[in-house]
Amino acid sequence: MSISLKNISKSYNKVNAVQNITFNVKQGELFGLIGPDGAGKTTLFRILTTLLIPSEGTASVAGFNVVNDYKSIRNNVGYMPGKFSLYQDLTVEENLDFFATIFGTTIEENYDLIKDIYIQIEPFKNRRAGKLSGGMKQKLALCCALIHKPKVLFLDEPTTGVDPVSRKEFWEMLKRLQQKGITILVSTPYMDEAELCDRIALIQDGKILEIDTPKAIVKHYPKPIYNVRANDMYQLLKSLNDYSHNHSVYPFGEFVHYTDSRSDFKPKELEQYLESKNLLDIIINKTAPTIEDTFMELAK
Repeated sequence: MSISLKNISKSYNKVNAVQNITFNVKQGELFGLIGPDGAGKTTLFRILTTLLIPSEGTASVAGFNVVNDYKSIRNNVGYMPGKFSLYQDLTVEENLDFFATIFGTTIEENYDLIKDIYIQIEPFKNRRAGKLSGGMKQKLALCCALIHKPKVLFLDEPTTGVDPVSRKEFWEMLKRLQQKGITILVSTPYMDEAELCDRIALIQDGKILEIDTPKAIVKHYPKPIYNVRANDMYQLLKSLNDYSHNHSVYPFGEFVHYTDSRSDFKPKELEQYLESKNLLDIIINKTAPTIEDTFMELAK
């Protein structure tokens, strides 16, 4: 296994940041850690990159123990933290040269690994990093994390605050890196990005809710789910939450996702109830569950 965690916990005073986390990531796998802010994703990343010592449990990366072999791990992993952490006053090229020198290599030596990414920022190689756009900062940070040809790549919420086009390009780059045999552990709060991973772990309040392939996790959703819409979203949400047979109710884009507590649910009955609440233009359609729906169900 490229990454292995067994019963990992981390506490800050009386706060349990992560609790009894166990999972493995295979060699060459693109594994996603999916959860909202404060779920414990960054704490796990810091433990696996030897920046924090776990309170309990054991973990290894690329065959090295995160406590005893921290120097070996730092030489074999690339880490891209959530916040842009490169030198803002150095140019693109100077940042790359700096990180290459730290690891005793050069841009030229490992250029084949970063070529597809670097050619997109090369026109700005003399621009200071602090003056780059969000998408370009992201690409530069990824180049710096790859410059020493790591075996494992850790990306902590790499697409947060980045425009949709840059997000799409970034994931295409990750797929190409995966084809070169690099193991990738990426965290994200975006549920749509979860579907791009080989396997995912859903995490909330420092605990793993479920681990499986995206398709398998969605397949396990226990109830029929419905898109519901009406002329007044606020009143619709209030009415559905007040409905005695609701199992779950939450906004989902232009709709409300609704599940019923009964096995013999009849949409017409719900429509009549909503009409009694003076709602108009009511639409109730069955829909396929998503990873976000599964997460909401597991986190209840």
